[in-house]
Amino acid sequence: MSKRDYYDVLGVSKSADAEEIKKAYRKMAIKYHPDKNQGDKEAEEKFKEAAEAYEVLSNPEKRQRYNQFGHAANAQSASGGGYGGGGMNMEDIFSQFGDIFGGGSPFEGFFGGGGGRQSSGGRRVARGSNLRIKVKLTLEEIANGAEKKIKVNKQVVCRTCDGSGAKDKSSFQTCKTCGGQGAVRRVTNTILGQMQTTSTCPTCNGEGSIITSKCTACHGDGVVRGEETITINVPAGVSEGMQLSMSGKGNAAPRGGMPGDLIILIEELPHETLKRDGNNVIYDLHVSFIDAALGTSVEVPTIDGKAKIKLEPGTQGGKILRLKGKGVPEVNSYHRGDQLVHVNIWTPKALNREEREMLEKLQNSPNFKPNPGKNEKSFFERMKEYFE
Repeated sequence: MSKRDYYDVLGVSKSADAEEIKKAYRKMAIKYHPDKNQGDKEAEEKFKEAAEAYEVLSNPEKRQRYNQFGHAANAQSASGGGYGGGGMNMEDIFSQFGDIFGGGSPFEGFFGGGGGRQSSGGRRVARGSNLRIKVKLTLEEIANGAEKKIKVNKQVVCRTCDGSGAKDKSSFQTCKTCGGQGAVRRVTNTILGQMQTTSTCPTCNGEGSIITSKCTACHGDGVVRGEETITINVPAGVSEGMQLSMSGKGNAAPRGGMPGDLIILIEELPHETLKRDGNNVIYDLHVSFIDAALGTSVEVPTIDGKAKIKLEPGTQGGKILRLKGKGVPEVNSYHRGDQLVHVNIWTPKALNREEREMLEKLQNSPNFKPNPGKNEKSFFERMKEYFE
């Protein structure tokens, strides 16, 4: 099923500014929040759809790519999933609330929600930070897609403690402040009656337990600096400046939390002879005026190898020949651009005596003038006379 337009999802125009987009998302998030619509699958899907739309439209770079490419800008993942806003889970969605609602969920005190997303057991789930890397691609790799293996230096799960941060299992102690829930509840008397609020436990920082003896390798963090080789499947048709995202391939999170994402910035390497113009490829062909006048066949480079083209007699400088389907494909599409061959007439800078004499005899030929007279001899007739 095709996705709805993100602007339609939030009910805003394409010219809407950041504040309008934020207000529209806030309204929808409150309306379709799962705690308010428990068991309503349709409301949950609309909640996720609104979050995905906001995640793209609130980011200037992602919004620009979406306006240019639509859902194709984030439809295909470097690992077969979803680029950009696609494939968000509930942890990603709730992590947005710090920006939208000023550091906490708007449902705090109404639905028992806290400032961060909690697990089913009530404990807060930490999230690792995102990583950003650049991937350099040749024009051939961009046209055909590429598999890249990249070594990334990042935070990885500590192998000594398996990411727990503790020396051993006996090193965990249930937090006495929250009783292992990761959150504390307070009841406040107001003019409207008693109001219950929930906040992250200040003693255990929402984890529900305290480590009494820390792992000596990671010093209780659960993560250490390490290196991971990541395979990136880049789809065909990407362009300079486009960003791809691999979910869960960023920095590992402290003590078994959710890892961040890996953001991949595409950089195009210049080609030796071809230039890219959108999905089309341009090649400047230089031929002598003799080949242009008499016609000839020449080989030109393309993304897929060599291609032979025919120049008709009398080809003029500035003529553009089109090689259909020899350009760059669109992202997530079967459509492919063309190769445009720009014909340039090459004029020799140095002539020997014999060549100069030959050209001087041909200089007055009517075919060497822009508008030759009807009764004057043609260039080919004069050439024939010269050689005879």
